[in-house]
This record gives sequence, C-alpha cells and structure tokens, in this order.
Amino acid sequence: MSQYFADVIVDITSEKLDRVFQYRIPEALSDKVRIGTRVQIPFGGGNRSVTGYVVSFSESPGFDPEKIKEIAAVPKEGLTVETKLIALAAWIRETYGSTMNQALKTVMPVKVKKKSREKKRFRLLADQEQASLLLEQYNKKNSKARARLLEALMKQGSLEWEAVTKDLKVPSSAWKPMEQQGILRVEGEIRYRNPLEHLDPEMQQGQLPSLDEEQHLVCEGIRAEWKSGNRPVLLQGVTGSGKTFVYIELIQGILEQGKDCIVLIPEIALTWQTVNRFYQRFGEQVTVLHSRMTPAERSDQFERVKKRQVRIVIGPRSALFTPFSNLGLIIVDEEQEHTYQSEVTPRYDARDTAIQRAKLEGAHVLLGSATPSVESSWRCRRGSYARFLLESRYGAAVLPEVTVTDMREELKAGNRSILGRDLHKKIQERLQKKEQVLLFLNRRGHTGFISCRSCGTVIKCPHCDVSLTYHNNGRLICHYCGYTREKTERCPECGSPYIGGFRAGTQQVEQLVQREFPSARVLRMDADSTRGKDGYEKILKAFAAGEADILIGTQMIIKGHDFPDVTLVGVLAADASLFAEDYRASEQTYQLLVQAVGRAGRGVKPGEAVIQTYHPEHSCIQAAIVQDYDAFFEEEIAARELMGYPPVSGMLAVHASCSREEQLDLAMEYIRKFLERIARGGTTRIIGPAPERVAKVQDQYRRVLYVREKNRNRLLRLRSTLEKYIEINPGFNLVQIQFEVISVGAGGISAGNES
Repeated sequence: MSQYFADVIVDITSEKLDRVFQYRIPEALSDKVRIGTRVQIPFGGGNRSVTGYVVSFSESPGFDPEKIKEIAAVPKEGLTVETKLIALAAWIRETYGSTMNQALKTVMPVKVKKKSREKKRFRLLADQEQASLLLEQYNKKNSKARARLLEALMKQGSLEWEAVTKDLKVPSSAWKPMEQQGILRVEGEIRYRNPLEHLDPEMQQGQLPSLDEEQHLVCEGIRAEWKSGNRPVLLQGVTGSGKTFVYIELIQGILEQGKDCIVLIPEIALTWQTVNRFYQRFGEQVTVLHSRMTPAERSDQFERVKKRQVRIVIGPRSALFTPFSNLGLIIVDEEQEHTYQSEVTPRYDARDTAIQRAKLEGAHVLLGSATPSVESSWRCRRGSYARFLLESRYGAAVLPEVTVTDMREELKAGNRSILGRDLHKKIQERLQKKEQVLLFLNRRGHTGFISCRSCGTVIKCPHCDVSLTYHNNGRLICHYCGYTREKTERCPECGSPYIGGFRAGTQQVEQLVQREFPSARVLRMDADSTRGKDGYEKILKAFAAGEADILIGTQMIIKGHDFPDVTLVGVLAADASLFAEDYRASEQTYQLLVQAVGRAGRGVKPGEAVIQTYHPEHSCIQAAIVQDYDAFFEEEIAARELMGYPPVSGMLAVHASCSREEQLDLAMEYIRKFLERIARGGTTRIIGPAPERVAKVQDQYRRVLYVREKNRNRLLRLRSTLEKYIEINPGFNLVQIQFEVISVGAGGISAGNES
C-alpha cells in the first residue's frame, strides 16, 4: 500500500464535519483500511479510545511524523451506514470536484442540539385491592384530587400527562406523594416530531386500486431485471398511466424483504399528494424530508429511521442521503426535472448519485417519467438502463383531446389578450358545468428572448442556434458565445412593430381571469403565494376539495398532481421555453407541454387541453400534442449530434464572478488562452466568454465560458488541469470560479466544483 497516512473524522454524527485528524496506518491493518472504514483510534491527551471513519489518504505527513498516532484497530462488525455514506461522499468529491468536507456535509445527517419532546404518562402500580382501600381513605380525608386520579387510573391503568394535569386538574402536590409511596409511577418517553401527524389516521393501511394487466406485466419485468442484471430501470408511462401504483407494488416487495426505500420527488410542491398516496398504503412507515422542515424536525426523522420506525422516506434531492442501514430501492420520480441537479457545491446530480449509492449498497434504482430526459433515453438506447413502458392511462381514463391556438391569427383578428378566443370559450363552458380548469403560465425562459407576435420570428444567435437575450442596455446577447447585436424595433422578417418579450406574470393572469369570469373562484400558485411552510399544501388541498374553479400557476401546478375534476388545461405562452437560450429548450418545452396536457381528464370525465403558441408547426409541439416521445427524441438527438451538444458530446461551463469587471474579463481571457493551449490538437471547441444570463448580482459581475468535447475523459482532464492552473495563479484570488460539467454517454454525469 503506497498510502501510509489516513485522515480520520471523529464522531461524525455530532460534530460540524470541519476537522479531520491524521493517523498512521500500521502495516498489519494496511489491507483493511479503505475510504469509509470504521476505525478505533487513540484520541486526545489521555489517548482514550474513540471511533472514527477514514475519509482520505496521503503519502506524506501533515505535521511532525513523531507526533502522529497509529490507528489501533478495525472493528469486525462490518460495514455501517456511516461507512457507506462516507464512501458515497468520497465518490461525490472525486466526481464533482468538491472538497471532502463539502461532500461530507452534503451526505451526513449531522445532529442538532434540540429540546426533546417527552411524552409522559401516569401508570398505576398498586393492585385493585390496594387501590380500593386507598380510594376509600382519600374519600374519608376529603382528598378529592387524589381520589379523582386514583379512580381514573383504576379504570384505565394509565393516563396521559395532559389528561391528569389539565382534564382532571390534579396538581403536583397531590400526585407526587402518591409517586413517592409507590402507588403510581410517572413514565416518560421521547416523542419524535412527525411531519405527517396531521393526516387522518383512518387513512392508514387503506386499499389502493389493484394493478391492471399492463402494470402487472411491468412489475414482473422490473423484478426480473433486478434479479438478472440489476441495471437502473427507466419506467416511462404516459400521464395518468398509474406509475405511482407500480411504485407502491414494488415498494411492498422491498419491505417484505426487510429493506427500506427512498422516493425522490423534484420539488416540495409534489410532497402533499405523493405522501397521501403512500400514507394511504403504508401508514406511519412513511415520512418526509425537505428544506422547509426545521433542523429539529429533520433530526427527529433521522432518529425514527435509525429505530426503524420509518421504512419509506419521501422528499426532494437531499432525501437521497437518508441514513437507512438496509436500503433496498431508490425511486426517482419525474426524473427529467432540472431540480435534481444541485446548484451549490458539490453540484451533484441526484439521479447519478442515486445510482452510485445503490451500487455501494446493493440496492435497486427506478427512474420514472412520462417525458424522460434525453440523457436517460440515450442511456437506454445504449443498454446502460433497462426501459419499461406504460402506454395507456389507468382505468377508464383516456388521453385528453388537444387543440392548438395560433396566436398570430389571434392578433390578426384583433385579439391582443393572453387568452385566445377558443380557450376563453372553453373556460366559460367548464364553469357552467361546475368542472375545474388549470391555467399553466409557461415562465421558464420568458425573460430573455425577443419574438414577433405577427409572424412568430425569434431573434437567434447565428452561431449557436439559441435565442439572443435582451438586456436593459438595449442589446441582444448570446450567452454561449458572446455574439451581440442591437435590439430591433421591427421584425426583420415581416416588418411588424409587434416585436418584444413576453411580459405577463401569474398575478396579471389572475387579474385578467377574475375580470373576464367574475363569478369564478380563482386560486394562484406561485413562489409568492406559497412562501409559508405549508403554502403548497393549503392551496392544493383547497383546489382538490373543490373550493376553487380555476387554478393559475407556473411549472409547480403541472407536475404529478392528480385532480379528477380538472377537465380543461390551458397552456399560456408555450413559446416561452421553446426559445429560451438553452440547447435543451425543445426538450424542456416538450416535457412541460406533455405534463401540462396530462393534468386534464384523469378521472371519469374526458379532458381537453388548449396550447397557445406562435409556432404551432414546431416539431416538439406537434409531438407533444399526441404524446409521441419517440418522434421527439429522434429529432432532438439528431439536432444534438449536429450541434455537438450533450449527451452526444460533453460540455464544460466555467462560471466566474468578481466585483471588479475589468479583472473578471482579464481572468476569463487568461482561462480561454490556457484552455486553447492545453486543448490544442484535439476535438475541443471553446466558446465565449460571455456575460451570464443575469450579468450582475449583488455588485458581482458574472461571466461564463463553454468547452465542448466528445471524449469524456479528455473533458475531465481539461477541467482538472484548469483547476490546478487557477489554484496556483494568485491572479484568480479575487475571482470566484465554478465548474459545471455535463459528460457524455452511458457514464455521463453532471458535475461541478467551486474554487
């Protein structure tokens, strides 16, 4: 073994994970010590024996070798959950470029100091004969409080603390002497905070609808795959096909094996309905973890997991690191969502990290989506993933009928409203029938592009096939290559003056709807209306209960929700994402449209959707109308091959920020020249630098540079070499650099690092 020293972290569940200690690895233990290995070490001045975990190795000492102590022993009890999570942290550090401490803080559940919630009970110790004699004495002495308490305990055996102190109004001066005499005992137990305690207990262990034949065959196929190759499985099902029923059936089998499950959802807004479905089947074995919980609430869920009171954890990205000691299955629902990519260091991708955790722990991974990411479908085509299909809706439900409104024709007809005439008419019809309506405002990418409302032309970069972004200085900029031009006041194709960006927001739409339909009950769901801790749940519960006729919102209202009375979905401004300045714009638009349309007609009533667009002929919109994913994928992957975008090629984004604009531009120019020098002779293409989409935040100027390279290993070597160059060059000390890498092929991984 060439590594002689181990960095060990001590008592990882209670420390702040910001300190490691170096120990010498004795030759006798050299073949037993690995990343994540649990070790016994002498610690402190008294050399008391404590438990630690190895997080990294080195060949040279960090200080005087004579003062470095040796690892004493490697316990025989095998792998612990901490060992597995530390190994996962090491993989994250290596893959995404963060420090070990950053990776550890991401994956390890650190305990917080919190006041325990103790549940107390009074329990009768005296037998009935003794108690009867005592009761008689209390009544003779007119000890009314003691008599009340004893009589109640004789009937029930034990009583809650609140029942004694509040309902019976027994003071401590009455019950304490009884405790001292051994008549009763006050028992206490830790009562863990349960974020689901407000749910109806009668809903537990309920019966969900049985699987149909297609779902049953898919479950059998997935189980067979797990027994043979255990590849990650992609479950692709049309909206309303009952993917959740398949999840529940597979989870039941995992629980019967004595193993536990993690269910990842893309955002908190999906928690309420998802939890209800799982709670209905599995009861108190289910809990949630998300960022709006207090540290104490999160810590309590980890304790419940440790005591195996909880077997299924549901939550967004960070729930992936739930410390299950016997993990059997990780489900990633709506796997196509961008929220599975961390935006802070380490910039891990939860999907790939889930696959790595499952690999370390011998668990399975199931990815689910009606509109899978291009990357996942690419991996299916290459054989790295197994794919199973649900091609029809569950039960009697059918896919909604979809109509398209060409907003160019609306303008010609004199209608300048955001509501087309067809959608306006259909909303009125639904209100008369007492049916519900969803109005989805597509805001993703809305702030940037400039388009013509007369002919639909979008001003695009001539070099990168993405839209130019309008800035307040009146210029249009490409944030891939830096191409710049002046904003035009008239359409370059048809000469129309109706050219500009999409400006409406959810509040403006809400005001318009209330003005046009004054009798309608309207709810709005966006970032402003859901700021409170339970903001999502309150709005969704109200709409599900029929307390509103129309729900207006952004992406959060179209992902995974099931409202049987919704028979009409209106998609406002489909083009907002179609021409966002992102190479994934067509993919995101297809996914959003299919998800939006899929909210209609999920019950017994047929559904309908109206898509409003300036480009009804666009291929991704045409594919979304009929939910033809394969047609969309074939065209999209061909475009990416032509342009050299992921997953066909890898791409590195170098993000930089600095309070001094001149210094930032100089630093980025040095980075570009350095990359050109070390990438010479290969297939690498360097694009930029250019201003970020938001070019200045809190007095920090921001720039980005892109590197495209087909060879994944070469791309990662370029990043590594660039990192070292930046680290040793003091000219970058005032510049914050962050790397984001999207790699290629079946082993492709999104990664990031901050220097």
